[in-house]
Order: sequence, then structure tokens, then C-alpha cells
Amino acid sequence: MHILTQNIPVREEPKQENWLEILANAVSDPAELLKILNLSGQFHERDFAARKLFGVRVPMPFIAKMEKDNPRDPLLLQVMASHQEFLYAEGFSKDPLEEQKMAAPNILHKYRNRLLFMVKNSCAVNCRYCFRRHFPYNRSPGNKANWRKATEYIAANPQVEEVIFSGGDPLMAKDHELDWLIKQLENIPHLQRLRIHSRLPVVIPQRVTPALCETLKNTRLKTVLVTHINHPNEIDDALARAIAKLKQAQVVLLNQSVLLKNVNDDAVILKALSDKLFETGILPYYLHLLDKVEGAAHFYVSDESAVEIYRDFQALTSGYLVPKLAREIANEPNKTLYSG
Repeated sequence: MHILTQNIPVREEPKQENWLEILANAVSDPAELLKILNLSGQFHERDFAARKLFGVRVPMPFIAKMEKDNPRDPLLLQVMASHQEFLYAEGFSKDPLEEQKMAAPNILHKYRNRLLFMVKNSCAVNCRYCFRRHFPYNRSPGNKANWRKATEYIAANPQVEEVIFSGGDPLMAKDHELDWLIKQLENIPHLQRLRIHSRLPVVIPQRVTPALCETLKNTRLKTVLVTHINHPNEIDDALARAIAKLKQAQVVLLNQSVLLKNVNDDAVILKALSDKLFETGILPYYLHLLDKVEGAAHFYVSDESAVEIYRDFQALTSGYLVPKLAREIANEPNKTLYSG
């Protein structure tokens, strides 16, 4: 049984605090991260070496949600480099979803009526279980030249009804860049919906700016923002204020999680997460089984255990608070659902 920890309160952000400044000051040294949390780095030399496999990046607002003096804090485990990332695990690969062939610059056309638009190549936080931790982002930089080619591809494919902003994290783009890009998409008549998948409102709530909300409110495209929240301790007052702004901009709010060993692989934790999401104005959407990416095997929960946890979860709460348990399988036309 996991224990829900008491979050460290996030201070009221000053009006002048800028999300780009917070991003620039994100912690990239795992030793510094442990020091902030009153944890000794004495026995972590092997863990520190894993940053060579995948860099460490954690913004301060996310660190503020972690419990000090707790090396097993569920938020810390998601972002702290670990020596276990060096271990070989059968069935795990660098490209588990076979995504490294693009239909056009920045475009992954995986499904018939919708596609992924890789807006930016980096994230505000490096989650250690990320299925794109080995993705060759340098092949298609997130710039206007490539964005123009991507919109030309979308315009030439009238079956595409929905564009999904992905990455990296699409909200790493500045407000004026997103405004320009969304206006280009609005000119494509067969597009109906814009979906944005982002962890930024969680790790830097200040990213939800008035300018961003204005752009999303004024677009003709029906807009959905999918947050990525794995544990109830990630939800605090700062995130709730950001979500309230998005709701005022008429954005539909959904959440996806990944089932992670020692983080949220417990029905009580999952219920607490759904309860807190709904209280904040976000509807649970997907609970993903871990993509088998090289370096993340220590987070893996077997299918049998996942289904058992999911059944227990279903028995604890209302049906509309239970996200769909799913796995993405390479080259399949949709996600594969698992039934409790």
C-alpha cells in the first residue's frame, strides 16, 4: 500500500514571475535535486551517471510538491535519474512504438482521422519513463519552416479532422508562436478539433498565460487540453488556478496517466487521483500501460497486475471517474483497451 504524502504548499506566485524564467532555472543536476529535498547524494553516484542516458530537468514548482526527506516520494521517482536505467530488459527498445518515420516534417500520421504534430522537441520536465526519451528530434526542428510544410501536409489530407499537438511538449512554444500556428490550422477547412497534450501546466502552472488562454478561446477549432498527471500529489492550488483559466477559455480538460511501479500502482492512489482531478475540473481519460522503452523497465507493471489493480480501482469509485486502461501498439489503427 502506498502512502499519500502531504504536499509542500506552493507559494502564491508573484505577478512578474515568468514561465520562461522558471524554465531557465529548472534543476538539471540530480545532486542539487537531492540537496533541495534534504536527501544525501552519498550513495547515488550510480544514479547520477544515468543523466548521460537521458538528461535531468525538473522545474522548481514541481520540486515544491515533493516531500522533503523522502527518497521514495512518488514525484521524485518520476524524474530522478536511476542506475536501473542501465539494466537490459528483454522486449524493451529505443523505439517501442516505431515512430521514427515521419509522414512530413514534424508529422506522425498514426491514425486515419487525426495526426500528431510534433510542435517542439523538448519538455519542461524529463520524465524517466518517457517513451520518446530516445527520439531523434534533431531530424525535424520545431520551427516555422517545418511548421509550414506540416500544415501543407494536413491541408492535402482531407480525412484529417483533428490535429494533436505533441512533442516534446507543445506548450514549450511561446505564445506568439502558438498563436501563429493555430491561425494557420484554422485556414484548413476540414479541421474541426485541436488537441494539446502537455505536462507544462502541472510542472510550471505559470505557463497558462492570459495570451495563451486568449488564443485558445478565440480559435474556431474545438480545443481539448490533455494534462499528464500520474499522482494526486501533483495537483495543488497553483495547478487548480491554471485549470480554472483554461476552463474560462472554454477548453475541454482531460487527463492521461501512466501506470508506474512504486508511483501509482495501487487502486487507492488511483481513486485519490481521479477524485482530485475531478475536483479540479479535469476528467480522467486514459490510464496507459507503460510503453516498453529502453531505460524504463523498473517502472513496468505486468498486464496481469495492471488488470487486477484496475478492477480494484473500478470497485472503489464511480464509472465516470475511471479512465480507460489502454496500451498503444505500434502500427495499430487505435489504442488497445484492457477490460477490468
